[in-house]
Amino acid sequence: MDIDEFQDVIARTYGDRDRARGTAATVAWLCEELGELAQAVRKGTLDQQRHELGDVLAWTASLAHQLDLSLADAAARYADGCPRCGALPCACP
Repeated sequence: MDIDEFQDVIARTYGDRDRARGTAATVAWLCEELGELAQAVRKGTLDQQRHELGDVLAWTASLAHQLDLSLADAAARYADGCPRCGALPCACP
C-alpha cells in the first residue's frame, strides 16, 4: 500500500470520529503511541514493534487528514535526501 492509499484508508476508517475528537486529542494519542513504540523498541518483540509502528503511522495519517495535509507531500521534502544539505547520505556537520 502506498502512502496516499494508507492516508485514504485511515481517513475513511477513522476520519469522522478523529475530526470530532480534534487535533489536540489526536496529537495526544500520537504521543501516547510514540511512547508505546519506544517501549516496544526497547523491550518488545518484532511483532510488537511492527504493531506500534503501524499505530504511530495511523495516528500520523489521521492528524494529516485533520490538517488537510498530504503525507506524500510532507514526505516529498526528503525525496532528494537531507532537506538541509541536499546530500544523500546527509553530510550536515
